[in-house]
Order: sequence, then structure tokens, then C-alpha cells
Amino acid sequence: MLENTLDELLKWVASSDRRQILMESMKGRDIVRAADVAHETWRSTQNISRAMRELEGRGLMECLNPEKSTWKKYILTDMGEKVLEEMEEQNF
Repeated sequence: MLENTLDELLKWVASSDRRQILMESMKGRDIVRAADVAHETWRSTQNISRAMRELEGRGLMECLNPEKSTWKKYILTDMGEKVLEEMEEQNF
């Protein structure tokens, strides 16, 4: 995992629509699946899955069932929660 400051992570999330949409979709949710977010946001499942892998790579999300090849469930990590809180404070 790359070491990032909160400010760097905020800029990184904001630099991509798919990452920003995914983070926004986490508001008020504990667990998400790519297909659900894709359906709600009119994005492709592949687009949201890629965003999930990107966020996981930066330590913002964690897959709860990595052994599965489909229907994976993700949660925000503690750092992901901090980024989401900061996004809400800054009205992203």
C-alpha cells in the first residue's frame, strides 16, 4: 500500500469521476457491491469495479470476500472513512 496523506488521497479521489462517485455512494452504507453502485449511478459494472480496485490499492476500501471472482463485497477502511468525512466537510 502506498503511504498517502489525507490531502493527497482527497486530491487523488477527486481526480477521477468513478472514484468520486464510488466514495459518494458509500455515504450511509456499510457494504457495497460493484453491480449495485453501477445500477444506481448509471455506470458500467466494470467502471465501478475498477474504481473499487483502485481504492483498495490505496488502502481506502477492503474486499470482504476476495476468494470470490464475482459479487465481491467491499467496505471502507478507517482511512476511507476519513477521506469520506473530509469529502463531506469540503462539499465534494
